[in-house]
Amino acid sequence: MASPLRFRRSTERWDDDRIDREVYADLDENLGAASPTPHYSGPNGYRTRRFEMDNGDFALFAWNDEEAFWLGNTETPSALWRTTKYTFDEVPYPIARWAQRELLADLAVESPWLAEYDYVSWFFLPVFLSKDGRESTRTFFRDHAAGFPDATRDEGLEFYERFLRTGALDDYRYTMASKLGTSQHVDPSRMSSAMSEFTVAKLLTDAGYDVTPEIEVTTGHSLDFRADPAAGTPGGSVLVEATRPRPPRRRGADNPVTALRETAETKTNGQLSEHGGGAVLFVDCSGFRDDDWTAIAGEKPEVRHRPAVVFRARPDGRVEGYAKGSVPLSLDGALTWV
Repeated sequence: MASPLRFRRSTERWDDDRIDREVYADLDENLGAASPTPHYSGPNGYRTRRFEMDNGDFALFAWNDEEAFWLGNTETPSALWRTTKYTFDEVPYPIARWAQRELLADLAVESPWLAEYDYVSWFFLPVFLSKDGRESTRTFFRDHAAGFPDATRDEGLEFYERFLRTGALDDYRYTMASKLGTSQHVDPSRMSSAMSEFTVAKLLTDAGYDVTPEIEVTTGHSLDFRADPAAGTPGGSVLVEATRPRPPRRRGADNPVTALRETAETKTNGQLSEHGGGAVLFVDCSGFRDDDWTAIAGEKPEVRHRPAVVFRARPDGRVEGYAKGSVPLSLDGALTWV
């Protein structure tokens, strides 16, 4: 499975003749290629080329006398195999900006329903246009409302658009976008679980915390987040792990309470047990329909870990939940306790 889009950087000398010989000819022979004019002018000090393949793949190339950058969701020409890969944040800003403008223009043509969601489009660009995940990731947002049941595509997109607009995860874009995956196949359960991490990050951000993802702990595991209170606010850092139960209609569990407990137990007996305690478990029931959530909210079952927050978010921003144990986070402003 190919990874999210990344640049390759070459420090060799390139010119049009070499690009035609070692890049364009290689692509054309294997896939059938054209080299149209890029949508946008390249950054100052660089020349640029664009390649489009008969199978729908694309590639971009920018170069000057000192370096060259390749980006594409197609096979890499052999002349660039030994080059090092870099994310959008690791290459010069003018190169990243030009490439992203090119890709966003493509995305707007291929999936115009995404065009009005600027932040979702930008944030998930490394997977929306990846080699293997370009169809599956967009299909998940389009056909599965980003994991919200009984919601429209636009309602799901607007929920995450509002959050990503805050910039809370901008510094961790590649790490978080990659969680959606680049599989060719749509897996609503796995992708919904990935989006639960965004939902938990939104909940913590709305409560006034700064979030840092993928925190390594002494057991060798990584927990999903560290939540830090804003400057001048009392309290210390808190480690957070998120999990998402599958709705009972999609599993062998007899009822929503059983579904909740089984999923939470799996997480508790795994990473959290080896970590030795101290982390807050957030159990995201956003995939549960109204009647299933009503049953859980009424019983408020234990989830075999304390402290824990069991919650359900709706696309309009409403969040309800309950806590078990002493949760070392102030969440009153981010959810309604049931």
